[in-house]
Amino acid sequence: MERSINSDTIILLFDRYTLESQCLHESVKKAAGDCLAIVIEEDDFLPADAFSVYDLFLGNYGNGFIKTGKPKYYNEIPIPENWTINAGVDEGYGRISYQHEEKGRIYYAESEKKCLVKTVEWYDRKGVTRFLDHYNRYGDICARTVCDHEGRQISKSWLSAKGQEVIVENYITGDIVLIDGDVVKLFRTKLDMFVYYFNKLGFAQNRIFYNSLSTPFFISNMLGTSAKKDVLFWQEPVGEAIPGNMQIILNGQASRTEKIVVQKRNSYNRLMVLGAKKEAMSELGFIYSFQKENQHKREALICTNTDEIEHCRELIEAFSQIHFHIAAITTMSPKLMDLQVYENVSLHPGAVPDVLDELFRKCDYYFDINHYNEIVSAVRRAFLHNHMIFAFEETLITNMWRMNIFIRLQSLKGWYQMSERSWRIRQSWSNTWKDSADMLCQKMWRRMRG
Repeated sequence: MERSINSDTIILLFDRYTLESQCLHESVKKAAGDCLAIVIEEDDFLPADAFSVYDLFLGNYGNGFIKTGKPKYYNEIPIPENWTINAGVDEGYGRISYQHEEKGRIYYAESEKKCLVKTVEWYDRKGVTRFLDHYNRYGDICARTVCDHEGRQISKSWLSAKGQEVIVENYITGDIVLIDGDVVKLFRTKLDMFVYYFNKLGFAQNRIFYNSLSTPFFISNMLGTSAKKDVLFWQEPVGEAIPGNMQIILNGQASRTEKIVVQKRNSYNRLMVLGAKKEAMSELGFIYSFQKENQHKREALICTNTDEIEHCRELIEAFSQIHFHIAAITTMSPKLMDLQVYENVSLHPGAVPDVLDELFRKCDYYFDINHYNEIVSAVRRAFLHNHMIFAFEETLITNMWRMNIFIRLQSLKGWYQMSERSWRIRQSWSNTWKDSADMLCQKMWRRMRG
């Protein structure tokens, strides 16, 4: 697959591909179009249009080329004859065995698709880990970690798709060796290696948007100067003082960064109180790609990986006019299965991606009322499908989507009166979002071009 990059391409540089990073990435794509998202943290299962910095080194991206492929399933791992693999779905990892001896374990990537291989841990006859194979989203072994006789990690090698060593990190000495064609380079830190390679790729001539004052800021500051100034997109809370590296930007001491875009209202207000230079700061949210209009249908969705759902029966009984869809990507416990006695409840155990997609399209309410971890990025997907989102204080996963009339309720009191009113409120907000989307896109583009 081909993809060209030139000096006008905006480089998005993230420490990690967090939810905020993803929102910024999608906003820039809508506003500017031509951008390249690079993630510093080693992550071999990023979305298709985001790349680990190691993808650049290993040849998975560059020179107009984007590697394609698909992840490996557990049963595609090569093993010797007479060895067996057990998927171990309920345990969360697979087992590689020979007769009654465990020879290795397979750890899976976090994905809606099950059993995609992320790491294979190989044991010696004493059951000690001797090396680990790291797989990427293309199904290749992209790195191998070597351990000593006590299972301690001593080195890691990153491999090209052809299995050739490209980077070797010695965990004992801390040295990093880069094999760059016919040239072998020795680095003391990964930061030095990243700066060297970014300069080699010509990224110093590109404008860089970044959202962290750690490695991305240091890379920006160490690259060669450019007429195109970089921008810090600040997405974090602000404490008792302006962060030190942000102060460097505000004092005009950063080599490439002159502007700071703050993406949370509370953080912007806090920085103003702390005396940040207003002329260097601006406030800007995200551009969202909403999937549908809210049709005010009385269909509600709950996505859960547990049977601990706050006030579940009370809600079902109190709102008989609403049909509740409860979805899980695994099997359901007897406690949840018992809910099918209610006429206004549909259960969806083992829901596959297509089923989940249809449920988000079908429903106009989302109830964030399950305890423990969120699954399938449910709250964000509900927001993008224009659901009215409700949550209890005890179960609230995030308040990032509060602009979708995110209401936190501490009790059931008043829900009857609120339900009919909420549809009318939601309709006015839906129209507001629709009318302002293009204006926000143009505003963001003007600020980025400035």
